[in-house]
Amino acid sequence: MSTTARATRRQPDPIGRIPVLDVRPAVDSGRRPAKAVVGERIPVSATVFREGHDAVGANVVLRGPRGRKGPWTPMRELAEGTDRWGADVVPTVPGRWTYTVEAWSDPVATWLHTAGIKIPAGVDVQITLEEGALLLERAAAGVPRGSARTAVLAAAAALGDDARPAADRLAAATAGPVAAALARHPLRELVSATEPLELVVHRKRALHGAWYEFFPRSEGAVVDASGTLVSGTLRTAAERLPAVAAMGFDVVYLPPIHPIGRAYRKGPDNSLTAGPHDVGSPWAIGSPEGGHDAVHPDLGTIEDFDHFVAEATALDLEVALDFALQCSPDHPWVNKHPEWFTHRPDGTIAYAENPPKKYQDIYPINFDQDFDGLVRETVRLLRHWMAHGVRIFRVDNPHTKPVSFWERVLGEIARTDPDVLFLAEAFTRPAMMHALGKVGFHQSYTYFTWRESKPELTEYLTELTRESADFMRPNLFPSTPDILPGHLQTGGPAAFAVRAVLAATLSPAYGIYAGYEHCENEPVRPGSEEYMRSEKYELRPRDWTRTDTLAPLFTTLNQLRRRHPALQQLRDLRFHHADNGQVLAFSKHEGEDTVIVVVNLDPHHVQEATVTLPWDGPLTVHDELSGATWTWGRSNYVRLDPAVGPAHLLTVRKAAA
Repeated sequence: MSTTARATRRQPDPIGRIPVLDVRPAVDSGRRPAKAVVGERIPVSATVFREGHDAVGANVVLRGPRGRKGPWTPMRELAEGTDRWGADVVPTVPGRWTYTVEAWSDPVATWLHTAGIKIPAGVDVQITLEEGALLLERAAAGVPRGSARTAVLAAAAALGDDARPAADRLAAATAGPVAAALARHPLRELVSATEPLELVVHRKRALHGAWYEFFPRSEGAVVDASGTLVSGTLRTAAERLPAVAAMGFDVVYLPPIHPIGRAYRKGPDNSLTAGPHDVGSPWAIGSPEGGHDAVHPDLGTIEDFDHFVAEATALDLEVALDFALQCSPDHPWVNKHPEWFTHRPDGTIAYAENPPKKYQDIYPINFDQDFDGLVRETVRLLRHWMAHGVRIFRVDNPHTKPVSFWERVLGEIARTDPDVLFLAEAFTRPAMMHALGKVGFHQSYTYFTWRESKPELTEYLTELTRESADFMRPNLFPSTPDILPGHLQTGGPAAFAVRAVLAATLSPAYGIYAGYEHCENEPVRPGSEEYMRSEKYELRPRDWTRTDTLAPLFTTLNQLRRRHPALQQLRDLRFHHADNGQVLAFSKHEGEDTVIVVVNLDPHHVQEATVTLPWDGPLTVHDELSGATWTWGRSNYVRLDPAVGPAHLLTVRKAAA
């Protein structure tokens, strides 16, 4: 290695007088901020120790977006003898916060430990008590004036009172008021602080929300005089919004609403031949009528979109818009910006492929010819829709674009509009999914769609709520317009109900695609995960007057999610033992709120199990799905019949008398 290279290599931070190591969260070793939302409990931990036997203490200092010092939060040793200390901190407003861990020598705790051994043994009694008196006098100076300081000074005087028995003098120093005062205002020596680490705090919707996806063109689609099924509009789609709001959803998500290309338009079930009335895929964006900043003429005008947003807002629904950075062969960019595409040796533009899938109707973007120009245009497009009331974007296939591109784009938007949120639709390798979260995506799709077994769900959700929770927030979708997993094809309504309960309770963010409540489960062919009559390629009007749907289940789930703080958190998930591999049990806990969920993962058979909880009880638990109330303790028998009720969703009302 050259002398220059050695000189410029970053040196490690020096260890303080009281070592503080391995502070968490520390995303990419602190080079990127950890994530939180307003009011979320964020666990901060660090390894704290010192030489010898003297006691140490530690605390977390939060600083708000304007640098103001936040609450001083004491830390505790998480497990005796591990030197691992931790505390939860709670940011109260959006913005960029910092957190610092301070460690210090605790002379009072050291003295109390020594005195508790020496004085009962009659060793060095007088000098030990005198040392304690001096320490408490020093400590009192750091306690605010009032009863607390008076209590500490009185204890110091008692320690120095030779007329009192030694045991009484020591007891005065350990009295409750004194201990409480010193816990709040400890005497700290040799304070050692870490470098500040960053915490970016978003609005609560970045963590918690129930999403409902539907295609506006299917809502209100009608048969015209010629017998042709004609597209619905944004106005007719707005008529569906009250039903979505009535089920308790928070976000209505729309696939692309832009003009669709004619060249290589796909027909029903992704066929290569489209008829004159086939509507094509909304993800084949662009035609002579416009590109990403235009509304498909069949759906209406930009004024109709504004009406849709206004109707949603009146119902407390946020509108999420799909942002798919790709083009049909008819997109205006193809002629205006040919440098934005990959050209083959024969001069043609390469279309999108995900072998064996081919998307002849879609041209992907080449980001290596005009990176800055694409950043500018993308930011312009996002701001266009933001000006029309969109504050959430579901980004299609972000993993097929450079991570550095998203870092630039999302950074530009966050600089001026930090309330705008982005969901990454990235079913890909973990490294890419993690990187997208680290550079600014607020939420991500996950592998939950394919995790079926008890071990798979336990392992994966433990990862999502522990290791990756600092930078990647999961949004659990049981299915999408692209994906009809095998367990939904064969499991019947019970499978749809189970996956809904799991999605809505395992994560604070989840979503469904319209038709899920109808349990639509027919694949285009055996072994395929694509729907028969996929709504991606044709209009799919549904009979929303049906009563044999899962709509009541979603209403119950979403009401509970709004009512129970435990279901609005990510990091509070705990799995519990059930002695049956088909029964999954877990709980979520926030403050005094506890929700226990027990699910039969087998949609075809009755399953029985004993569920073991870490509480002695007895507890009064109410099943929000069946209406039953029971008394539970440490061991609890369950019997779940998928034909009747495949899950218990238990709210803990109180400890039983």
